[in-house]
Amino acid sequence: MNENTRALSEAGVSIWLDDLSRERIDSGTLATLITERDVVGVTTNPTIFANAIAKGESYEAAIHELAADGASVDEVITALTTRDVADACDLFADLYASTDGFDGRVSIEVDPGHARDTEATVAQAAELHRLVDRENVLIKIPATQQGLEAIAATIAAGISVNVTLIFSLERYRDVINAYLTGLERAQQAGLDLSKIHSVASFFVSRVDSEIDKRLDAIGTEEARALKGKAGLANAHLAYRVWQESFDSERAKALLEAGANTQRPLWASTGVKDPSLPDTLYVTELVAPHTVNTMPEKTLEAVADHGRIEGDRVSGRGDEADAVLDALERLGVSYTEVVELLETEGLEKFDASWAELVETVRGHLEQAGAGA
Repeated sequence: MNENTRALSEAGVSIWLDDLSRERIDSGTLATLITERDVVGVTTNPTIFANAIAKGESYEAAIHELAADGASVDEVITALTTRDVADACDLFADLYASTDGFDGRVSIEVDPGHARDTEATVAQAAELHRLVDRENVLIKIPATQQGLEAIAATIAAGISVNVTLIFSLERYRDVINAYLTGLERAQQAGLDLSKIHSVASFFVSRVDSEIDKRLDAIGTEEARALKGKAGLANAHLAYRVWQESFDSERAKALLEAGANTQRPLWASTGVKDPSLPDTLYVTELVAPHTVNTMPEKTLEAVADHGRIEGDRVSGRGDEADAVLDALERLGVSYTEVVELLETEGLEKFDASWAELVETVRGHLEQAGAGA
């Protein structure tokens, strides 16, 4: 086990890999990361699957078989992705059992085209859960306004959820409320609350990318001094929201009934600005009861030279408030930025799904031509 990733785990951070492919499963590289890099979970998205299918020969036999059966593009996508997720879930099964369901998790995302359609999201979440058929799967649902009720309804049905695409503190409070609402409904229905888990994916680097662009445009010394600070400040405040929310009487009542806290998950942790340390969104977001999902490049950077210095988040709310206040004084609107990022995030999700569809369509056509 790498000493840096082990130190991160011992500090209370669950390391999840932001990648999955058939080749990664079959070759044993995922199993190696579990044993050598302390990886205890996996997140996926349409871009990850599109890249995996485009580059990997390991899907060809399955695609030919599905093509021979007359499967549609959507049916092929569902078959390939749910198989990968189910097999990854099996790799993590022992870890899932030993951590009482907190880790050993694999996420699969609903079609982002449903992000503003509550009923369609709820239906697909249930269908993906049924098809993967593993207790340690997490269904990823975007935290749009319409997604909030879908999150509550899915949790109420006893299905564990990875809430994704959270940028703002206000929306994060809404997400926690949706989780607690879902738990209350599940409790009323007589479900075992201890079996229901959730993480809330709070995006980090994209906040810096957008705000730093605006700070460069301002160009003053004060503006330049704030570069690379907004993403961390936003995450530090999110952690404070999490602490306050789960210390409420409402949350305590559910926890005492066997429910689990919804852990903050730091997403978008690959550093995009080459002037910043490549481990910034890992080493500066160490806090108990959190998850950090990383691309492999970031994971390897942490293993090589990441300095883990214990909790770097708790008690830094006032400092984080000061950063956001300074941005507002410079004319950088927090509200405008987070609303833009959600809109752009959904557009990127849609583009990723379209890329996945086209990739699979191309492979299906090739399979048909070779039949």
